[in-house]
Amino acid sequence: MKRVVITGVSRGLGRAMAQEFIRLGHTVLGCGRSAKSISELRGRFDKPHDFDAVDVASDEKVKAWAKRLLKTPGPPDLLLNNAAIINKNAPLWKVSAEEFDQVVDVNLKGVVNVIRHFVPAMIERGSGVIVNFSSGWGRSTDAEVAPYCATKWAIEGLTQALAQELPAGMAAIPLNPGIINTDMLQSCFGGSASAYPTAEEWAKKAVPFLLSLGPKHNGQPLTAP
Repeated sequence: MKRVVITGVSRGLGRAMAQEFIRLGHTVLGCGRSAKSISELRGRFDKPHDFDAVDVASDEKVKAWAKRLLKTPGPPDLLLNNAAIINKNAPLWKVSAEEFDQVVDVNLKGVVNVIRHFVPAMIERGSGVIVNFSSGWGRSTDAEVAPYCATKWAIEGLTQALAQELPAGMAAIPLNPGIINTDMLQSCFGGSASAYPTAEEWAKKAVPFLLSLGPKHNGQPLTAP
C-alpha cells in the first residue's frame, strides 16, 4: 500500500485518481479549493484517507497542510501535483493581469509550494516519486491559451531541473495526461470535448501507470497511456 498525495482532488482528474487509488487499496491524502467537494470526499472515505481544503497558491496554507500530514502518516510515496486552472479562451493581450496571475499562481507557484513543503521529508527518507502534471500544451502550443501553455512549458523545465537535484532512489517526472473530457477541456473545446475519455475512464489506465513509476523514470517527460 502506498501513501499518495494528490492536489486538485475537488474535481476532474484529481478526483478520479483519488477514487481509483482508494479502490486499489492505497491511502490518498488530497487537497482541493472547493470546501463542498472536500466535505463530500470526507463523507465517502474514512481514515486513513485524508482530505483538506487548501489553495496551493498559498505557501502558508500548503506549509500548514504538509506539516500536519508529515506528522502522521508521514512522507508520501507518490506526490502528484495535479491542481491547475486555465484561462478563458482569449488572445494573450486580452487576458487581464489578474487572470494571468491566477494561472501562474496555481499552475506554477502552487507546484513549487507543494514541492517545498513535502519533498524534504521524502529526501530524508530516501525514496519517493514526484509527478508534476504537464499537458500536451506543455510540449506544443495553441491560440488563446497562452498563459496555460506558458505554465505547462515551465513545469516541463522545472521538473527536469528538479530531477537533477534529487538523490538516487527518487524521481521527478513531468507527465502529459493526454486529452480528457474534463471541465477544463470543455472550456476550450466546448461540446467536442465529449469525444474524449472521461476522467474516470482515464484513471483506470493512468493510476496503474502512475504506480509503476520509479527511480529509472527520473527526469523523463512521459505521457499517460
